[in-house]
Amino acid sequence: MSKRTSRVLHRSLRETPPLATGGEGVYLFAEDGRRVIDASGGAAVSCLGHQHPRVIAAMARQASTLAYAHTAFFSSEPAEALAETLVGHEPGGLAYAYFVSGGSEAIEASIKLARQYFIERGEPQRRHFIARRQSYHGNTLGALAAGGNAWRRAPYAPLLSTAFSHVTPAFAYHEKREAESDAQFVARLVAELEAEFQRLGPETVAAFLAEPVVGATAAAVTAPDGYFKAVREICDRHGALLILDEVMCGMGRTGTTHAWEQEHVAPDIQAIAKGLGGGYQPIGAMLASGKIIDTIRAGSGAFLHGHTYLAHPLACAAALAVQDVIREDSLLDRVRERGKQLEQRLIERFGNHRHVGDIRGRGLFWAIELVADRASRTSFDPALKLNQKIKAEAFANGLACYPGGGTVDGVRGDHVLLAPPYIASANEIDLIVDKLGTAVDNVLRSVETFHAQ
Repeated sequence: MSKRTSRVLHRSLRETPPLATGGEGVYLFAEDGRRVIDASGGAAVSCLGHQHPRVIAAMARQASTLAYAHTAFFSSEPAEALAETLVGHEPGGLAYAYFVSGGSEAIEASIKLARQYFIERGEPQRRHFIARRQSYHGNTLGALAAGGNAWRRAPYAPLLSTAFSHVTPAFAYHEKREAESDAQFVARLVAELEAEFQRLGPETVAAFLAEPVVGATAAAVTAPDGYFKAVREICDRHGALLILDEVMCGMGRTGTTHAWEQEHVAPDIQAIAKGLGGGYQPIGAMLASGKIIDTIRAGSGAFLHGHTYLAHPLACAAALAVQDVIREDSLLDRVRERGKQLEQRLIERFGNHRHVGDIRGRGLFWAIELVADRASRTSFDPALKLNQKIKAEAFANGLACYPGGGTVDGVRGDHVLLAPPYIASANEIDLIVDKLGTAVDNVLRSVETFHAQ
């Protein structure tokens, strides 16, 4: 890390990160001349890599015409076009888009919209939201309360709303019992969710909130077949909404535009962000069903929420260009193709590794989980900060990956998440896995050597 003085409040107050001076394709360039493969797209953001010429050109055109207009007075062509692209065909009944500046804002809007919907329906008693442990829904106080990321929640626990409760996640590697089949595991999770509805009073539950593929907290966890169909049925039976958080796993990351397409369900409200704009501008969105918006339109006539930078013209123009490139270049096909390659290469490299307990994911969204013992699935001592050591070792060798700790319960567990750009070549996928393998082995060798002394 650089020793230069910085007035920027960085994530670490003890280290100043090196300057990124440029980027091209899957690479970022550091001030010292290093080329670093962005194997996680930052935080699964840079779906088109860096400095894509068509996106940059679209941003320049928009900046030269209109950079900002407040939504209390105007709409803009990019916002209208982006909304039409996303929900003009009403996928799964989602018919309206509300453009914000990021994922946490999209979740906050989703929670507020669900609450207002029930007030306007004459059901103000619906004030409870059910989510899952080992989830992550954002860092603002409402989103943090909704999420189940224990270590992020801990310092702010006294400030978090009690409107949110949490049930067991569909995390088979740690939560499925030894003798259970997938169907039995799903049945147990569904029974627990039903019991939580009953504990709260079914008529008081506004929504169930979940990530179709869990992101940073537990790393690319997919649910067993039938889980989301059963969840959808419970919500429908009790008159609650289904909110799906696709901030990290959506917009093509898992091989379809929406991750829920592969679960054969559709949400009432959806949050998207990272892959929406690919990092070219800060943008997120809440997508809402026609029934919800029609109810509010017929009632108060306004969504009681708002931000200064709603539907920012430049952000919408950038996101529209990103989505156009994904469609015109058939990149979802490429995500599926490269995703199969990434899965196979991870299995070849880590499938028999004595300290890799699980390899999981979908599309170009994959993770490995590190364990001290494969048989018992015992995690490494959290004090080792193994995931951070792997991140540092990989970065020193020109690979940026997304590590995480507390995978199991918020304290124990180490994982590394990969989310390469959709444009990654076959050679670049191979290089990512090779560099990660070297980093993992080097760190584990140093850890074992230390403990042997």
